[in-house]
Amino acid sequence: MTKRSSLNRRRFVQSSGAAAAVLSSGVWSETSAKESTSANNKLKILCVGTANRAAADVEGVKGEDIVGLCDIDKNYLDRAAAQFKSAKLYSDYREMIDKEAGNADAIVIGNADHNHAPASLRAINAGLHCYCEKPLTHTVTEARIITEAARAKGVATQLGTQIHAGDNYRRVTEIVKAGILGDVTDVHVWVGKGWGGGERPEGGEQPPASLDWDLWLGPAPERPYVAGRYHPAQWRRWWDFGQGTLGDMACHYMDLPFWALDLKHPTTISAEGPEVHPETCPLGLKVEYQFAKRGDLAPVKLTWYDGNMTPREVAGERVPGSGVMFVGTEGKLFANYGSYKLFPKEKFAGFQPPEQTIPKSIGHHAEWIKACKDGSPTTCNFDYSGALTETVLLGNVAYRTGKELQWDAAALKATNCPEADKYLSKEYRKGWEVS
Repeated sequence: MTKRSSLNRRRFVQSSGAAAAVLSSGVWSETSAKESTSANNKLKILCVGTANRAAADVEGVKGEDIVGLCDIDKNYLDRAAAQFKSAKLYSDYREMIDKEAGNADAIVIGNADHNHAPASLRAINAGLHCYCEKPLTHTVTEARIITEAARAKGVATQLGTQIHAGDNYRRVTEIVKAGILGDVTDVHVWVGKGWGGGERPEGGEQPPASLDWDLWLGPAPERPYVAGRYHPAQWRRWWDFGQGTLGDMACHYMDLPFWALDLKHPTTISAEGPEVHPETCPLGLKVEYQFAKRGDLAPVKLTWYDGNMTPREVAGERVPGSGVMFVGTEGKLFANYGSYKLFPKEKFAGFQPPEQTIPKSIGHHAEWIKACKDGSPTTCNFDYSGALTETVLLGNVAYRTGKELQWDAAALKATNCPEADKYLSKEYRKGWEVS
């Protein structure tokens, strides 16, 4: 596809309010689909992050035309550049987006959480289709801003919740929606991982010559580099960069009840864990979310557990280290990424699942690529995953305030807790603002 046709398509999408409205539901209008990239052409894609989790995302789109690569670590960048020899190379994603957006169609964002929103918003405002790793953003307010920007621009979006494309999540969703469990009133979600703990190190040291530490910090407050404490593997423990285990894993595991039970925004959120540390996330956390009735669906309480607060028994059943348990008036269902079990076992002996109504995925990244080309829907678009991210991150807001939050989703406010505001958003270093 030529740069001229790419720009014409993007201008059409940006100016079409109708296209934006239908895309927020996962479907473009026939007209906007015709103006989009031909399904026979390759997308021109920019990639933010090239190693670790980002490397898997680059792998997921490598069949397209990778025209730009960005990484704050030159060693990582050079390794990726050896595979994509024609890609332009950058260390600052702001510069890459500003210079390359006119010759690109889409962007894949796989850097650390605190940089998700500045990169996504800049790319969306430039008219690029956007794939972003989970959680979509670092704060609740950022999630709302990104969701609304994507809807207004009419770009195809997908959150990096790769397990959503797996067959097991689809079969479980069909079982729950078919009413096999009766009215589901409780869901328990747990992950036996603990991203937290530790004290801020004193002093600092010179970062490796290959690493641009200032660009890695991005919007976060300045702090000295210390080997092994932040980049590349430990940043999730720190409030300035991540959101602990909840931020790391809840978009994967809570995705299943969100999908199966048509959840969107909770009405109350409460949390318990160790004494709040000003720098680091907790090693264990329990969060309770209350969701109101949704049409004919009963109100439901969703409880999250992680780290050293992970249960060994849920709803009377022994359970492994991670999973989801649906508790309904007619039975219970345990699920993990790859399988499910119904309880009581005697009642469900010989169980025959309902007819499959959710089609097999063509692949998580492939769904998004197809949406960019022909306007077909994605199942984790930002309208869906933005609300999921907001809910996930509200658990840490409740934990840090120490109060049960009465949540007004429309106003993006905890009506009983004004001190929650400072955890719903954050301050940015100059040049990295999200607004």
